[in-house]
Amino acid sequence: QVPLVESGGGLVQAGGSLRLSCAASGRTLSSFITGWFRQAPGKEREFVAGISRSGGTTFYADSAKGRFTTSRDNANNTVNLQMNSLRPEDTAVYYCATSNTLGASIYQDNHYENWGQGAQVTVSS
Repeated sequence: QVPLVESGGGLVQAGGSLRLSCAASGRTLSSFITGWFRQAPGKEREFVAGISRSGGTTFYADSAKGRFTTSRDNANNTVNLQMNSLRPEDTAVYYCATSNTLGASIYQDNHYENWGQGAQVTVSS
């Protein structure tokens, strides 16, 4: 288990931006595939974005493409999710998660072994 902590959530108006960070303690986060998921009230958890160990390959849900960018900051042992042009429908609890493997199932939450506690993102209209 790698303790993960998300930060950077909050309240923003539609069209605004937020940057989430996922920090790991005790292990190097770049040793793992890292994914971002979100869960809105009454809805299932859904994939948002993912990044390979090197940071050279990224993956996005259609809803995130062109608006969200995930990246690694190895100096600080974090993975970030920059969210621009936010919409009310982006309101959710956002989670980061890690996996030891890279494969077609990276878009599914059961691909990941380790999860953070989540950060609330609220976008007002």
